[in-house]
Amino acid sequence: MFNKLQSAFWKALTPDLVPDEPKVTTAAETLLPAKVVEALGGEKNLTSQQRVAITRIRVQLRDAEQLDEPALQAPGMPAVMVLGKGVVHVLTPVEVPLAETG
Repeated sequence: MFNKLQSAFWKALTPDLVPDEPKVTTAAETLLPAKVVEALGGEKNLTSQQRVAITRIRVQLRDAEQLDEPALQAPGMPAVMVLGKGVVHVLTPVEVPLAETG
């Protein structure tokens, strides 16, 4: 009961950060740039992708051995956190929409 109440409270405060049901995309619906996908071992190595925050995408890899960490650390690449069991979190830049001029 408390967990449901707490979840509803945080959803009310941050509706864009606490989704009702997390959306998991397949490799065909990539959320990542081509350079990042290639450094992660290619599209066939991605099991799933899930946006867990505005600036973070959780990626599940089929084979963690195909991960090219030096390529992920290259200049211009977003920050990456390599976790255990083939899970990688890719930090992406926040795209701020331009304000409309009127």
